[in-house]
Amino acid sequence: MTRTVYPKERAEATPARFSVELRQVVKVYGEGAAAARVLDEVSLGFPHHTFTAVMGPSGSGKSTLLQCAAGLDRPTSGSVTVEGTELTTLDETELTRLRRDRLGFVFQSYNLVPTLTVAQNVTLPMEFASRPVPADALREILARLGLERHAHSRPAELSGGQQQRVAIARTLLSAPSVIFADEPTGALDSRAAAEVLGLLRQAVDGAGRTIVMVTHDPIAAATADAVVFFADGRVVDMMHRPRPDAVAAWMAHLGAAARGGVR
Repeated sequence: MTRTVYPKERAEATPARFSVELRQVVKVYGEGAAAARVLDEVSLGFPHHTFTAVMGPSGSGKSTLLQCAAGLDRPTSGSVTVEGTELTTLDETELTRLRRDRLGFVFQSYNLVPTLTVAQNVTLPMEFASRPVPADALREILARLGLERHAHSRPAELSGGQQQRVAIARTLLSAPSVIFADEPTGALDSRAAAEVLGLLRQAVDGAGRTIVMVTHDPIAAATADAVVFFADGRVVDMMHRPRPDAVAAWMAHLGAAARGGVR
């Protein structure tokens, strides 16, 4: 199996290349004997206008990595920079404003308000931010994601794939620089998952977004430009132009190592 180790020093060599950069990030939960070091001096950069998948065994720290990179959780030490802004120096109000204005989020659970229509769910973050929503922009995003006929439907009237498209429309309408996705296809069937991944891929190729996606699915990971493999709170490898079979094989290797079967 061909492996390409991602060197820490790359993140320090050309910082202008990266939309998101972590330097020696440590995250510890708990104290004393109960302390758990979930991120262990992680240094990693996500280049502008690229799609990166993050994979690893359960408990490897990949979701914590995403949360720290997105400003949803604060690292114990180290630095996180998003689009040139150092997150660790911001207070909660500033962090909230940055997430609202410059970042987008797509989660497995969709996070839709059940009493609102599709159109209302899509525009809700911009209304919270007191930002005007041009009617033509809303129509365009709904049409692009195949939701124009469902604008007045409630989430319960939609399939899982359609609900995830609503969540993506909500994210894209605010035109974020970086989109963080946590298992966005985890609750979908294969057809709906392929549609969602195609929309995320288009957000990179067509609109120049940067996407960081945590996933357990080798097929989903193969949609990305590169896969970062995580284990025991550290980056252990990176694969460019990933193929599902190669991703699955490397994940099996990591799983065996986590169970003590590989030394």
